[in-house]
Amino acid sequence: MVRGAGRALFAAILLTVAGTLNIIYGIAAIADGDFFVAGNTTYVVFDLSAWGWILLLLGVVQLTAAFSLMSGGVYGRVIGIAAASLGAVGALLGIAGTHPFWSLGIFALCVIVIHGL
Repeated sequence: MVRGAGRALFAAILLTVAGTLNIIYGIAAIADGDFFVAGNTTYVVFDLSAWGWILLLLGVVQLTAAFSLMSGGVYGRVIGIAAASLGAVGALLGIAGTHPFWSLGIFALCVIVIHGL
């Protein structure tokens, strides 16, 4: 067994969880803006619909990186670090919403993935 393979598999599983959560967040932001902020439709720089599409695309990239990482691909390591970094920044941008501790949890998940890769 290759050294670090267990840590890479653990990071792939966490990246799968983070990608799935970002897809759910993205769909929620596209469908119903009140999920994130009550009554306000501006979110950082974009409106909630645009932010939802960004989260949805980020989640898809995270899932593809996780599946590549599970099969041992180099794409999974490189894109996994980049996607987890973008996910961490996105989670920090979401702290001002209605679920700040959930955003901190996603941030911590992404940091653990970066450390594992």
